[in-house]
Amino acid sequence: MSPIISFNGYKRVGNYVFPLLALFLLSGTTVQSASADSEKHELLTLDQAVSFAIKNDMWLSGSSYTQKATAAMAESAYQLPDPTLSLKIANLPTDTLDFNQEAMTQLVAGISQMYPRGDSRRLKRQQLQQQSDREPLLRSERQAQLTLTITQLWLDAYQARKSIQLIEQDRALFDQLVDISLADYSSAFGRTRQQDLIKAQLEQTRLEDRLTRLLQTQEMLEQRLLEWLLPSANGATPFGASLSSGYSAELPKIRSLYAERWPDMPPGNHELARNLVGHPSVQKIDQSIAVAGTAVRLAEQNYKPEWGLNASYGFRGEDASGRDRADLFSVGVTVSMPLFSSIKQDREVDAATAGQEKIRTDRSLMIRQMIAAFHSARTQLERLEQRRKLFDRTLIPQIQQQAQAAMNAYESDNASFIEVLRPRIDELNAQIEYLEINVAKQKQVAQLNYFLTSIDSVSANNSLSVSGEN
Repeated sequence: MSPIISFNGYKRVGNYVFPLLALFLLSGTTVQSASADSEKHELLTLDQAVSFAIKNDMWLSGSSYTQKATAAMAESAYQLPDPTLSLKIANLPTDTLDFNQEAMTQLVAGISQMYPRGDSRRLKRQQLQQQSDREPLLRSERQAQLTLTITQLWLDAYQARKSIQLIEQDRALFDQLVDISLADYSSAFGRTRQQDLIKAQLEQTRLEDRLTRLLQTQEMLEQRLLEWLLPSANGATPFGASLSSGYSAELPKIRSLYAERWPDMPPGNHELARNLVGHPSVQKIDQSIAVAGTAVRLAEQNYKPEWGLNASYGFRGEDASGRDRADLFSVGVTVSMPLFSSIKQDREVDAATAGQEKIRTDRSLMIRQMIAAFHSARTQLERLEQRRKLFDRTLIPQIQQQAQAAMNAYESDNASFIEVLRPRIDELNAQIEYLEINVAKQKQVAQLNYFLTSIDSVSANNSLSVSGEN
């Protein structure tokens, strides 16, 4: 019989008394931190982080200024060129420089005004207005990208932080296991072998290394998140210089636009394409196509002549007899004649037309890529849900049963100590992998939400409800 005996909830090994660890080894529950309740108050949520980043994004502010500048340029482009004023003395005799000597001598004041070709003024204004109208689409696209980026960083940081908590909760148990194995190995009646002791110490070291790597990952992700959440120009910030104790410790459950729109079955490619045309990225390209179409019509204006109107008034002095001379008035029209440059105009129109067609092909390519990426994210979400159910219904219960069987065998002297340690390690790995599945699900939901973002729903997509883990 083994010298290890149970007594009032303790195990006695030689002269050492240790708490009974069987309940800890078999339990699949985790001990929650005492500070969990306090962290529920005044903590930054994902919804708040996204809103703060969008509100204080310098790129969005710069885009607003660009829109104002382009709109002002549009009005400026519609104005006529400034008229030209000229003043000259014409036909002054060089022998005497006498203004009254010759009848042809005049003081001439003239003014001329040029009129651009065809409808080019209106088209230039229209083109710049279209470029100005493109900026809100760029801002909507930026907001959708910011929402996705911050959500993914937030979830990655949460995963690292939660994994650290799981390891820290089990680290004390592993430390006690090492102490038990060491005490049992040192006892004269102990049955722990040297290889079991070394294995327990090795697992303890691996756990420390794993914890260090997760801490490194968490700090890196939090610093990347801080890039979007640094204080704004007015110094406003939702937290201090570190996120470690400043953001919610719960896994956010992101609202799924995909599940709301297609609860029964996934959409076909044609239906999906109709939804994707409202995406800011596609709308931005549509606006670029409109700008390119105006550029084609603007190039066609080069076939039309450029007009100019000029008028002059010539003042003449008195003749030699003192009689007044009649002043002279001239008016004229100038017009360009694009007779010898038709090849130039043809090539400019061809270039503008080819540019517009290139943008159309970019639009088709983007929609195809978005359809493929959407189906990829949808498939991953479905597979992750299958894995989550497998963990819930089968894998985790089986690991717990394995731990129970190992403990029963150990208490009956039919298993070694290391066979009790291994199921506990498997259980910790399963908990971390289960966490990864839940986080990956939320990331795929966020990815699908990005594809289903439309111009009118950018703000709605930022609405998140925080709940516990699935």
